[in-house]
Amino acid sequence: MAKFTDINAEQIENAANMMKAIAHPVRLSILGHLSEGAELTVTRIHELVQIEQSTASHHLGILKDKGILISRREGKNTIYTIRNKNLKNLVECISACACVD
Repeated sequence: MAKFTDINAEQIENAANMMKAIAHPVRLSILGHLSEGAELTVTRIHELVQIEQSTASHHLGILKDKGILISRREGKNTIYTIRNKNLKNLVECISACACVD
């Protein structure tokens, strides 16, 4: 594993952009559900997060654009998953920090 001091300016910029994308309540909620269930359809995500399907698609697009999620098509469904297992760890860490009294 690389040390933070080994990361170049472009990688730091990419990391900051990923963090900005994650730092939205809806997107963080989506990531929380994905970190627990591995793969979810847009329909299932909008049901779990209790938002309109178009809103879910919008936020999923942002997360995918920033390299946080990947997707694949299965028939009429698009299935999303977290791209990197380390991002699941980050979501779990955020959840643990938020739940501290």
